[in-house]
Amino acid sequence: MLDAQTYTPRLKTHYKGTIRAALKEEFSYKNEMQIPKLDKIVLNMGVGEAVKDTKKVKNAAEELSLIAGQKAVVTKAKKSIAGFRVREEMPLGAKVTLRGDRMYEFLDRLINVALPRVRDFRGVKGSSFDGRGNYAMGLKEHIVFPEIDFDKVDEVLGMDIIICTTARTDAEAKALLKHFNMPFNS
Repeated sequence: MLDAQTYTPRLKTHYKGTIRAALKEEFSYKNEMQIPKLDKIVLNMGVGEAVKDTKKVKNAAEELSLIAGQKAVVTKAKKSIAGFRVREEMPLGAKVTLRGDRMYEFLDRLINVALPRVRDFRGVKGSSFDGRGNYAMGLKEHIVFPEIDFDKVDEVLGMDIIICTTARTDAEAKALLKHFNMPFNS
């Protein structure tokens, strides 16, 4: 195991060394604190079949924990919806919020390992920003991550990935993610 005090994620070092300076020059910030940075990454898996079988939520939470490197939280229904056969407090999915070094490690694995393994991959949508500098994307298959053993998966699940930044505009956030080599198609 690596010593936590000496190890720094590759992307974090790259951010501090080159990306900050490039963004400061590109947007001509006067103060260091204005430079956008990554705040958190939220991973979410909704399991639609959880209504019939609650074990699927447990499996999804375990697989999400493997992908994220930290324990996933089971999300539950806030209110009952009879049309969907959902009861209040029924487990429906799992989520993880990554910050700090784990966030940089996950982003590194997402960009350099998982996205190139997506079938017919042509880049991620460049317009999926929310207007406040946060980027959201979805994956149809969670098995693109190397932590998931393909043979042990009984069902392929999709997942949402939300990258939250401190950027004020979408242009600043897109520039930040481009410096991290996020493969935008537009």
